[in-house]
Amino acid sequence: MYWSQPELQAHLRQLGLKAGDEVMLHAAMRQVGPLLNGPDALIAAILAVIGPEGTLLCYTNWDQQYEDALDASGALPSMLKPHIPPFDPQCARASRDHGVMAEHVRSWPGALRSGNPGASVAAIGAQAAWYTEAHPMQYGYGENSPFARLVARKGRVLLVGAPLDTVSLLHHAEHLADIPRKRVVRMEVPLRIEGETFWVWQEEFDTCDPVVEGLADDYFADIVQSFLLQDGCLGEVGHAASVLLPADRLVSYAVDWLENWSNQQA
Repeated sequence: MYWSQPELQAHLRQLGLKAGDEVMLHAAMRQVGPLLNGPDALIAAILAVIGPEGTLLCYTNWDQQYEDALDASGALPSMLKPHIPPFDPQCARASRDHGVMAEHVRSWPGALRSGNPGASVAAIGAQAAWYTEAHPMQYGYGENSPFARLVARKGRVLLVGAPLDTVSLLHHAEHLADIPRKRVVRMEVPLRIEGETFWVWQEEFDTCDPVVEGLADDYFADIVQSFLLQDGCLGEVGHAASVLLPADRLVSYAVDWLENWSNQQA
């Protein structure tokens, strides 16, 4: 059996996706099952449901593959720098850690991509330019980021077969939460600017490990699971267990969750 676009559209509408939605997608394609035209079929189905006024977003990061060479300060050995291609939003591959969907969205005809390498987001649709423009280079999950804008627009997060701990929007909640001792990481990043490579320093709250010591590695899943007891929609897309979450209420819930957890540790 193969899932077709019309069937996927029906599943998405039953889940609660509708015309005009602005939605950030996380998908585990193996969970969906065989699709006619593969991941592109799911993208096309989402775009058909949200229509010309909607916007599809996907967290892409980038496939830099040099982080293990950084020293404790975040600097890269000078002998490696000439061999590392700079980040170019138009052609840098999405991180392989995010599965095949991130690269498929990034390379979709007409897709735009924000300019912060590690926090980069690709977008397709009516508001794609607004979501991806002027992405801050420092603290790229915070104010004026695509994540903050999704909250401001009361957008949604769609998980299609993806684990609950993959909701990258919760990095925005980590940025906002008033909790002490957040881990901060700094690293050198190569950027392509007007055809030339420039190495710049970038600073973020840690998104690889829990932002504060003591949190479980998969605590995002705990937040989403408890949030789903009171909000959000559950269903199936293809064979995949799927979830549709309101971005603004999820972030507000996550900020409260983090601050309450921190107060309990004091």
